Amino acid sequence: MSGWAEFALALVVFMGSHFLPRVGGLRETLIGKIGRRAYFAGYGITSLVVLVWLIGSASRAPYVEIWAASEWTRKVPAVVMPFAMVLAVIGIGTRWPFTLGGKEATAFDPAKPGLAALTRHPLLWGLALWSAAHLPPNGDFAHVLLFGGFALMSLAAMPMFDRRAKAALATGDTARWFQSAPLLSFETLTDPNWLKANGRDLTWRLAIAAVTWAVAFGLHSTVMGVSPNP
Repeated sequence: MSGWAEFALALVVFMGSHFLPRVGGLRETLIGKIGRRAYFAGYGITSLVVLVWLIGSASRAPYVEIWAASEWTRKVPAVVMPFAMVLAVIGIGTRWPFTLGGKEATAFDPAKPGLAALTRHPLLWGLALWSAAHLPPNGDFAHVLLFGGFALMSLAAMPMFDRRAKAALATGDTARWFQSAPLLSFETLTDPNWLKANGRDLTWRLAIAAVTWAVAFGLHSTVMGVSPNP
């Protein structure tokens, strides 16, 4: 299979794996049969495997340069990725139900939003930062298409999820829910009451993010074939 053909196939499989479960109630049917936890565990593993394949196939596609990498572009992922990792870890099981990785609606209390007080879309922000950070050092056509597409999809998903939230919430609840879980705000980090209530949760997630980043950094050359060192 040629480089472009593999990349195209991987891209189609990746897109299909994200959109097909929503067709004809397939996701709800599978959740009903195997349970929510088993479904999302399997879905997450499948998505990760397909993502690794997609990124690898972009590296094997013919090189068509749009811009050349330089010393500063190689430093961008090293600087940005720790923040992207923190946001991604915060997003796993976030209390805000209307986002990627969010819990069911019954888990959210606007009076106690938890880490959703930082952002209602942490995992999407993490994905957007990850993809945007990898654009500068990867100026060939395949990688610009790959990482640029990921960044646009992540950002476009936020208003899509917000529209679903507004459609699902009662009119009187919408403003209160959205105010308790902003699009992005670091003001909460200066609130001692919030820190007291959520400091432990934030701390262990930061620790997990640090370990995950270290593992990803160490395995990057082996898995992706490219050193993450600037």
